Amino acid sequence: MLTRRILLLCAASLCVSSVAVTGTARADDSAALVFVKAIYDSYTKPNSDGVLIDDSKKLRRYFEPVLAAAMNKDQEDAARHGDVGKLDGDPFIDAQDWEFKSFDVAMKDTAPGKANATVTFTNLGTPKTIVLDLVTIKNDWRIYDITWLRDGKPSTLRELFGLKHAA
Repeated sequence: MLTRRILLLCAASLCVSSVAVTGTARADDSAALVFVKAIYDSYTKPNSDGVLIDDSKKLRRYFEPVLAAAMNKDQEDAARHGDVGKLDGDPFIDAQDWEFKSFDVAMKDTAPGKANATVTFTNLGTPKTIVLDLVTIKNDWRIYDITWLRDGKPSTLRELFGLKHAA
């Protein structure tokens, strides 16, 4: 008769074997999830400033290099003209103001080194869904694009800055 301990050990062995075969993908998934949760956790804390992306170093911390450069150039051009740039709100929450205490993240692998994170939350009484396209760069996750739903139509951060979305 099999005991509970033996069954648990067998199940654990199968899990370890499964991780050994697909260990890279699962490690990437967890790192991507940690990256996304760290972003959105900052919005749930009282009196938080959210995620500040007001200089090139901060932009490079969160976005892939081409998108970060386009965002930085826009910020610098707008500042020189005393104007607001193309991005007139927070891209992570698709708003200027926020008040939410929780969020959900659904991760999906799309290719090696690429994933989508669908983040849902209710901000100031309005349900929001934000999709982050993620890529790995030098073993770190970065945002390749962000998709928002505006007036019932998808709109992306790359489109806003005139960048093409690679297939």
